Amino acid sequence: MHTTLRIGDANLMASDGCSDGPNFKGFSLSLTAANEADAGRKFAALAEGGEVQMPLGKTFWSPCFGMVSDRFGVGWMISVMH
Repeated sequence: MHTTLRIGDANLMASDGCSDGPNFKGFSLSLTAANEADAGRKFAALAEGGEVQMPLGKTFWSPCFGMVSDRFGVGWMISVMH
């Protein structure tokens, strides 16, 4: 399968690999949340059946940031940006 996503003036192109099964290693997707409550909802939904790598917490760049792999093994970074 192949796809092209247009983001602003950039094209993000993707294709499936030639492997025996899905492999989502080497990258994470990033979601920006409106506030800490929104981050908590998104994080909890992605963590259901998945694995928390870094619980939500304050960092030097964000009042709320965390990392999780969803039930399919896809990595996510959730952050609140002010």
